[in-house]
Amino acid sequence: MQVVVEIPDGLASQLIAVGQNPARAVLEDALVQAYREGRISAHQLMEALGIATRYELDGFLKARQVWIEYTPEQMTSDQRFQDHFVADHARKTV
Repeated sequence: MQVVVEIPDGLASQLIAVGQNPARAVLEDALVQAYREGRISAHQLMEALGIATRYELDGFLKARQVWIEYTPEQMTSDQRFQDHFVADHARKTV
């Protein structure tokens, strides 16, 4: 889909960095907002913007002050996995 948006010159200089492609800037802003609101997934964001890796996506989001939500339950689950992994690795090296 192609969308044409008119932005007043006075606002354009505040919204779009010097040297940045205006269409790309508006696209990125719209997609980041949709991601923040949970309307699109990280995978959809990566695909739409041509981002190849999750690491690259994390940098892109961090630059826009979008933080990954990490619940206490997810942290507990990750800690259990890590504890199991370390214990299993220790048994194999002994």
